[in-house]
Amino acid sequence: MRHRIAGRRLSRDSEHRLAMRRNLVASLFEHETISTTIEKAKEVKPFAEKLITLAKKGTLSARRRAIAMLGNRSMVSDEDGRLVKKGTIIGKLFSELGPRYLDRPGGYTRIIRLSMRRLGDNGRLVLLQLVGAEESSKKEARTASQKATRKRVKDTATKSDTAEERDEERDEAKRQ
Repeated sequence: MRHRIAGRRLSRDSEHRLAMRRNLVASLFEHETISTTIEKAKEVKPFAEKLITLAKKGTLSARRRAIAMLGNRSMVSDEDGRLVKKGTIIGKLFSELGPRYLDRPGGYTRIIRLSMRRLGDNGRLVLLQLVGAEESSKKEARTASQKATRKRVKDTATKSDTAEERDEERDEAKRQ
């Protein structure tokens, strides 16, 4: 019995679990969405959220703690057959992701279950995503629709004002 034993073993020894968790979180921060199994996603989610909370602080000690917990892997892309360094995971975490979630009290990641299963062992696949990248586009769309609605209301208000003015002018003309 596993009473009072936290965490999942995931059929790995402790060093392999730690390395896997670090790699998954680094990939999540680099790509902002990853596909993995549901068990791994549930294990990685609290670790990623703790690192984002550290990034929200933005202090030197928080940066050093994040490097100790995660490592400072480089982000590299392939451009025209050459590998080009784009920065580091910790740099992106503290410069982009931390400021993005300053006003959010928690819940920086989401797990979306996919209908597909993995071919080899029929494991449940999920998407582990950072929340907020698509919300900014939704906010922009929402503000645009709100502006359009305000404009329509304003236009109808001016039309109704002019209609009311016309009615008043007609009434005055009838009185005279």
